[in-house]
Amino acid sequence: MSRAPQLIEPHAPSRGALHAARPKTPGPADAYQELDAFIQRQMDRLRLPGVALAVVEGDRIVHMRGFGRARLDGRAPSPQTPFFIGSLTKSFTALAVMQLVEAGRVELDAPVQRYLPWFRVADTAASARMTVRHLLNQTSGLPLSAGELILADGDESRGAAERQARALATLAPDRPPGAAYEYSNVNYQLLGLIIEAASGESYEAYIQSHILTPLGMNHTYPSPLQARDDELATGHQYWFGFPFPAPHMPWPRGALAAGLLIASAEDLAHYAIAMLNGGSYQAARLLSAGGIETLQHGAVATGLTGLGPIARVFAKGVRPGQYGMGWMIDDLGGRRVVWHGGTLPHFGAFMALLPEPKQGIILLFNACHHWMNPVQATFGMNAAAVLAGEAPVSMPALNLLPWMLRALLVIPLLQLADVVVTARRLRRREPEAGPAGGRAWGRRLVLPTLANLVVARFLNSLLGRRREYLKLYMPDISLIAIACGGFALLWSVVRAALVLATRHNPSPASSPGAGGR
Repeated sequence: MSRAPQLIEPHAPSRGALHAARPKTPGPADAYQELDAFIQRQMDRLRLPGVALAVVEGDRIVHMRGFGRARLDGRAPSPQTPFFIGSLTKSFTALAVMQLVEAGRVELDAPVQRYLPWFRVADTAASARMTVRHLLNQTSGLPLSAGELILADGDESRGAAERQARALATLAPDRPPGAAYEYSNVNYQLLGLIIEAASGESYEAYIQSHILTPLGMNHTYPSPLQARDDELATGHQYWFGFPFPAPHMPWPRGALAAGLLIASAEDLAHYAIAMLNGGSYQAARLLSAGGIETLQHGAVATGLTGLGPIARVFAKGVRPGQYGMGWMIDDLGGRRVVWHGGTLPHFGAFMALLPEPKQGIILLFNACHHWMNPVQATFGMNAAAVLAGEAPVSMPALNLLPWMLRALLVIPLLQLADVVVTARRLRRREPEAGPAGGRAWGRRLVLPTLANLVVARFLNSLLGRRREYLKLYMPDISLIAIACGGFALLWSVVRAALVLATRHNPSPASSPGAGGR
């Protein structure tokens, strides 16, 4: 059961705050009661342990609230509680690249090899043609799967990102650079290396000095070691739709620029204000208004490229939006919305910006799962709809996903039932001979054996090259695939042997001539 949400009073505007767009005057404590109630309902439905919320309007933080528990001691999230923010990190990386563009150190249409001369993929022509813009727009041709694999690489050394990027020399791109959108963490991993090459600083140092410090993001970190000293929230992994604490997850440092920043809701509210106000927050200017517009401009249709067959089923009815540079661009009730989510094995995040009324919403979750990514993104988009005065959109297919995770437990139950039923039949030593012997042979031996082999093949095919990634991001499905797939293969052999043994040694009571037949 979730704890009662904790209310945080809205921020007063700072002396140096911008006044280009006059925000709404914050109302009383219950001004956001409908939004809070919606979040609490969704949190209970999805069994989320904790949620941190922040809302900005114009140049101010107007509402912050913590729901549930941030840590195992039961305390609710505060505005300063750090959470991993997953792929919301990409917008920070894109911002850093655009800062270097405006400083004359990076050109958007320059080849990646200008900044990383050693960079190669298996296609020599693609290696030379791939540009910084292609990486930012996710149109490089690098596949989704390559971006998943780096998330399962537990190398925490400083050279992890470059080592993984150099390994791309044997990777064949899915399509030529610029041909189409395909989301891949590798694109932003490479951008992190370009930031280092162009600035002469580490990614962490550059982000700290050029983004976090100017924005007063004092509870944002590139490393969990630092965040733990600031009471980092405890993450949870979903197992069959139920969250379990996962405080000691691997930290794949090579994926830092693609999805491993850690931030608080209050800090992200500062960031959202800058994104809504032409790159400015209080007295700090991070980027020109034109640079912000470039980042948030929809450059390519996202479509369903790179999604697997199961994801495509649940994406039906979802209108594809566009991708800019570290941001998704869509519409919400006819209003333009700029947003991005974040998914890690144990944390999720969502930020949406409504440029027209200059509103923004941040949601941080301390539980996640590969299949919960679209569910939490829909949760976040509907929370933005409530904020904007729109009705939340029902997505029945996505609502089924948590139940599908729970339904996975049916697979081992069905296998156990098959063992029990088979054991009972074998104890009776039912023969396979007789007038219907051929049909019985097929029904009791061939078809069950084939069915078990098909189940084994299907369950193990769910893993494939993504095995290590899915063990982290879909631990329950991975367990079912490995355990039940292996059992199905073993049982197909054992069952066949037992049935054949029974056929050759029928019980006397059921043998021809023993009476009854």
